[in-house]
Amino acid sequence: MCTSAALQASLRAALTNDMVMTDSAEMLRFCRDWHGDVTSSAVAVLRPRSTEDVASAVRACRALGLSIVPQGGNTGLVLGSIPDRPESQVVLSLERMNAIRNIDADDFSAVVEAGCILSELKDRIAEKYMYFPLALGAQGSCHIGGNVSTNAGGINVLRYGMTRELVLGVEVVLPDGTIFNGLSTLRKDNRGIDLKQLFIGAEGTLGIITAVSIKLMPFPDQVATALLGLNSLDDAIKLYRRARRDCCDLMSAFEFMPPLAFVLAREAIPDLSMPIAGDYPAYVLMEISGSGLVDIADLMERFLGGVMEDGLVVDGVIAASQAQARNLWLFREGMNEGQAKRGPHMRTDISVPLYRLADFVRDAEQAVSEALPDCISVSYGHVGDGNVHLNVLPPSDSSPDEAAAKIYKAKTVVNQVLDGYNGSISAEHGIGRLKRADFEERLDPSRRAVLTALKQAIDPSMVMNPGCQLNFPGIS
Repeated sequence: MCTSAALQASLRAALTNDMVMTDSAEMLRFCRDWHGDVTSSAVAVLRPRSTEDVASAVRACRALGLSIVPQGGNTGLVLGSIPDRPESQVVLSLERMNAIRNIDADDFSAVVEAGCILSELKDRIAEKYMYFPLALGAQGSCHIGGNVSTNAGGINVLRYGMTRELVLGVEVVLPDGTIFNGLSTLRKDNRGIDLKQLFIGAEGTLGIITAVSIKLMPFPDQVATALLGLNSLDDAIKLYRRARRDCCDLMSAFEFMPPLAFVLAREAIPDLSMPIAGDYPAYVLMEISGSGLVDIADLMERFLGGVMEDGLVVDGVIAASQAQARNLWLFREGMNEGQAKRGPHMRTDISVPLYRLADFVRDAEQAVSEALPDCISVSYGHVGDGNVHLNVLPPSDSSPDEAAAKIYKAKTVVNQVLDGYNGSISAEHGIGRLKRADFEERLDPSRRAVLTALKQAIDPSMVMNPGCQLNFPGIS
């Protein structure tokens, strides 16, 4: 194997110097995960400006025996875009490929490059009075290419689906450096296997997504947001069923939070003001939205009037302005930052059948309490799609080794409960490297065979993100 210096020199000779970054200080932000828990390194960081640049980089890396870790905004939570073999890997960042190639309001579609930051993309689309519904806490940093590569979820899944359902086509650089152009905006195209689906959620293991064509919606100029206090998570499930029936497809978000969520959020954002006077065992943050002739405000008021009269909701507040709505959402977003401020902790991304969500949370929290009585469980998530984030916080005075041991034990306990519910260890974050062992342990042999055959057919040299998702044959 060549030395890093020799490999770097070869990369500069094959590519433009502007594309190849080798200074360790400059490379650091590309080799550290979003939470700062893991820091690695790489032979180089490559920053192409075009699809042709990406193709050239792939060919050069393949010739040098280097593998490639594709990276978007580096906001992932499962180490899918962080090198784990620094001596033989490069990071390929799509951050410079951020052009919006086309927005077609008549076709309700857009074609955008992979490096577009999600929030900026949504703003540009809104200027055309259109709407792209993918919404998540990291949208000010994450890239649309990463969203597609990980099949991101977010708060609007119950109405609009995962990212997969918002993608019309993809442009991908394949492991041999050829370009697959599948940027169609057709809604109906039944010409055999839908190849774009191979790359959505593949986390860069089959190719590098360089551009996507996406589905747009009419801009929802009417939005009603409410924070509701309830007696239990069971009541939150009942409320969701009622809301799904009464509000139909106009309901765009339905999040549940425990009382601790507000404590954590205010630890991160001290000036947040509590919008409800009482203290309740469970909270729901609900949003309905629409445009045109539908009266969203009236629908929310009539719905809440009915469920409060029936005793399903004990207390609640409806945002009277966009600023108040934003304040309500800050509690949901701020609690994540509040957990991070308390130090290393276990983060899960679990899905179970919706009707079993409350039982799972109760059983899993009880199991954690019995196994780790000095730890705190925090369960919250997206009721409408059965996705719960059951996180476990070790005592703040734990040493790094003690915290790591408690996190590992908590993960084992929660996964054991999850297995009894036939759930998923990854609802929306992906597998990456962090969850690979747990994924492989639960992988059906027939599914493993299909995944291995796909990898060997498309990337026989194992160039693309080796070690992510599966330990394929040929990777030590």
